[in-house]
Amino acid sequence: MVSHKEFVGAGSEPGLQVWRIENMDLKPVPKNLYGNFYTGDAYVLLYTTAAPSHYIHMWLGDECSQDESGAAAIFAMQLDDFLGGGPVQFREVQNNESITFVGYFKSGIKYQKGGVASGFQHVVTNDMSVKRLLHIKGRRAIRATEVDLSWSSFNQGDCFIVDLGKDIYQWCGSECNRFERLKASQVAIDIRDNERNGRAKLHMVDDGAEPEAIIEALGPKPSLAPGTSDDEKVDTSNRKKGVLYMISDASGCMKTSVVAQTSPFKQAMLALEECYILDNGPDKNVFVWKGPKANTSERKAAMSAAQQFIKEKGYSNRTQIQVLPAGAETTLFKQFFGDWKDKDETTGPTKAYTIGRIAKVEQVPFDASTLHSNKAMAAQHGMVDDGKGKVQIWRVEGDKVPVDASSYGHFYGGDCYLILYSYRLGGREQQIIYTWQGLKCTQDELAASAFMTVKLDDSMGGSPVQVRVTQGQEPPHLMSLFQGKPMIIHSGGTSRKGGQTKAGGTRLFHIRQSSSNATRAVEVEPSTSTLNTNDVFVLKAPDAMFVWRGAGATDEEMVAAKHVVGFLGGGSSDVSEGKEPAGFWSALGGKKDYQTSKSLRNMVKPPRLFGCSNKTGRLTVEEVPGDFTQSDLATDDVMLLDTWDQIFLWIGKEANKEERTGAPKIAKEYVDSDPSGRRGLAICTIKQGDEPPTFTGWFQAWDPKMWETDLLDRIRGRFF
Repeated sequence: MVSHKEFVGAGSEPGLQVWRIENMDLKPVPKNLYGNFYTGDAYVLLYTTAAPSHYIHMWLGDECSQDESGAAAIFAMQLDDFLGGGPVQFREVQNNESITFVGYFKSGIKYQKGGVASGFQHVVTNDMSVKRLLHIKGRRAIRATEVDLSWSSFNQGDCFIVDLGKDIYQWCGSECNRFERLKASQVAIDIRDNERNGRAKLHMVDDGAEPEAIIEALGPKPSLAPGTSDDEKVDTSNRKKGVLYMISDASGCMKTSVVAQTSPFKQAMLALEECYILDNGPDKNVFVWKGPKANTSERKAAMSAAQQFIKEKGYSNRTQIQVLPAGAETTLFKQFFGDWKDKDETTGPTKAYTIGRIAKVEQVPFDASTLHSNKAMAAQHGMVDDGKGKVQIWRVEGDKVPVDASSYGHFYGGDCYLILYSYRLGGREQQIIYTWQGLKCTQDELAASAFMTVKLDDSMGGSPVQVRVTQGQEPPHLMSLFQGKPMIIHSGGTSRKGGQTKAGGTRLFHIRQSSSNATRAVEVEPSTSTLNTNDVFVLKAPDAMFVWRGAGATDEEMVAAKHVVGFLGGGSSDVSEGKEPAGFWSALGGKKDYQTSKSLRNMVKPPRLFGCSNKTGRLTVEEVPGDFTQSDLATDDVMLLDTWDQIFLWIGKEANKEERTGAPKIAKEYVDSDPSGRRGLAICTIKQGDEPPTFTGWFQAWDPKMWETDLLDRIRGRFF
């Protein structure tokens, strides 16, 4: 099969690549517009992990033509063939995408009307004359759908974005809650920063307080419809007994025959010379497993065989399909087998599924020069160059105060900073302004940092690209400015009365390598309970310094620790977990429990986080897509954390009575109905503010004081 020119270099570097079907050909989508999908089109996406492993997604809009759908299937098959038949393949349908797919787009998915047939193009134009209305749905898997620019599209229970080009208004219905406001804000910020390159102004508007600009765009405001229950069917997972079929073309056409009528199955049922369909029922998943010794025609026809299967079964066209080669089985598939064992579980093919999670994988050091030299990946990660241009950094303190160059790479979580980066491209000087906002900075500092960004941008003629960055979410290019050194984030801040926050006598730095291979060192509370078996910590006591290496830590984290030791001054002693001297525990206030779970280090099945909420009028459960963080714990919900050998129910302080009483029943059903058989697994209930290390250890840089500052107030600070 002849490879398409777009496949040259595809999958050679970690990250996401997106193409749209245009006139039966494959055209790349600009990185700034990843997550934007025209409802009349079809797309092919490739996600590559650092292992590497590959995931191919074929996305079909509600209004795409049969020809476009067919072309997407052909290109997906060609890409799979180009990559040796090893990728996992997904068939995605608008509004019913897999949790894997949704996880690629942390700011949500945006559906736009039209498509290539209507002349709509994925072009970054910085168009300030656009007028559109986006309806925001979902509390975790966020979808923004373009609707008619009319008051008739509104209701009091949801959030909407009135996009007028140079001004973007986030309108919040009187019945929507704080968490929904926060998620809608992420979409609005994404439009400003990516589609408008930071040049639009954001406004948050409450129902009944609409400014003249909205009235002018929409006309006089009528009475609005009340909020309605979300009619999307939401389930915890694929918790249903499955049926296993074998696929064969021995008769000259693809036929299926039943192997087992109900799960849990035995792994030995999967013969290496055959292909199989695992049917999880209508509106669920249909899996195709490709045996490594199956004939070529069966392997290549796997996706089409599954599509024919759901058609014969009378299942909805929205049924999700996953095609899995042997050795790349997903967690959702493996849960149907009671005795599933992976070859070399801690280092085998399943290590790819832990990318971006807590478990460690074999990774190469973050190399900005290599990343920016690959054009496709450079676009995905915003790598305009190798980070060796001119850097200027200011701290926000009433005015912007220059930071000494010797302290570049050091930040305080209680402060905000402006970072001006200058580089040359095609003989012209270009600039990027990064506005870095610490998780502990004040509302005034957030507002001041945004104001100073605009002022700096104006002083340079409005030519720089503006990028707002929240602590812990730094993009790869920003990390590259420090030339291989870790970003070090200190507790406290300098924008306080009396100046610099005084460092404590005992300090503890938590060092972790991210999924993009960049390393951060974050100062945390000097307590034993803060330790984590998966990471490295630097402990500075008044009379000694220790570098503590957890059993699951990486060599790259140890290298980063040396930079922290160098900054703190003095010699240090390397300490391995389990061989700590008495002085180590004494400096931390005595030995206590901390996260030591072996499943955290040698994770085969990645942890999963779900939210239990009745905000839509009925108790529903929705999985948090992608890499979850502490901020995904909604304080007005009950959350379920599944770490495979243990289930946690986390009770938010603002969760209502129905959620508190209903969630335990859901958790029990979740465990008892697991196709792989975990009936009776212990369920641990914990409350917000009283989390034990066995829970917090599954989250990166857990901050027990995070909820002292309202997250919505913080997100508002990124608006202005």
